[in-house]
Amino acid sequence: MEERICVGAIAGAFGVRGEVRLKSFCAVAEDIAAYGALTTEDGARRFTVTLTRPVAGGLGARLSGVGTREEAEGLRGTTLWADRARLPSLPDDEFYHADLIGLPVFDPGGAPLGTVRAIYDHGAGDILEVAGPKGQLLLPFTRQAVPTVDLAARRIVADPPESDE
Repeated sequence: MEERICVGAIAGAFGVRGEVRLKSFCAVAEDIAAYGALTTEDGARRFTVTLTRPVAGGLGARLSGVGTREEAEGLRGTTLWADRARLPSLPDDEFYHADLIGLPVFDPGGAPLGTVRAIYDHGAGDILEVAGPKGQLLLPFTRQAVPTVDLAARRIVADPPESDE
């Protein structure tokens, strides 16, 4: 499992004094400021986050070391990462997306279906994208379609819905 989890991204500058528009990937958006200093993906920069106000499409925030609009705009697209140890433990039936990406997926009989490439949430529930020998497979992340997620064994068992092909 990764030692860091991506918890948000900088969507651009907000205002003229170095404030940023922050997109939070947390279940409760404001929790992004509760995980201590956040780093860039490469670990080269570290920011303390202070939320200022809700803004269209995210949260207004001040990042330590960012004082001008130009500096804030230069960070557009930067992902922010938190140390895994600072994140809350999850119940048995919930998972961090980072823990699922890259796991092999098997059907109930043990035949390989592929590997989790991405997880999407379009509002009606998560969808697993599985890349396998037969191409891309999109699975609803429900107990019916994905009855077993075994992080300790690093594997997922899925029972894909029947296709009409």
